[in-house]
Amino acid sequence: MRGLANVSFFADDVAAARDWYAEVFGVEAYFARPVEGPPAYVEFRVGDYQHEFGIVDSRFAPHGGAGKPGGAIAYWHVDDVRAAFQRLLSLGAAVHDEPVERGPGFVTASVVDPFGNVLGVMFNQHYLDVLGG
Repeated sequence: MRGLANVSFFADDVAAARDWYAEVFGVEAYFARPVEGPPAYVEFRVGDYQHEFGIVDSRFAPHGGAGKPGGAIAYWHVDDVRAAFQRLLSLGAAVHDEPVERGPGFVTASVVDPFGNVLGVMFNQHYLDVLGG
């Protein structure tokens, strides 16, 4: 294993999900298929290592469509979990798991995005230690 390559979420309306996540991430999607017409897949590059985050049309979901979480939560490192959690709620997400301190230097929270996916945010001191800061 060489590292995480891509996290994909599902949405019935990929264009709406693209726009919502552009607001969350503060960047536009850099890739879309098809190029013309409504997208079936879009992709962002996000964070310190430009990780790939994709949004796939729900008709391709292995778990039966949007609104039916597949059992996994992708956590994104943030500097302030409580602030990130509140921001996601202000953008229309719903509470999944309130911020919880899991141990020294380790806090997590998660929301359900407007498209039925569970999105996690975490502060993990180990992540910063690996980055050297």
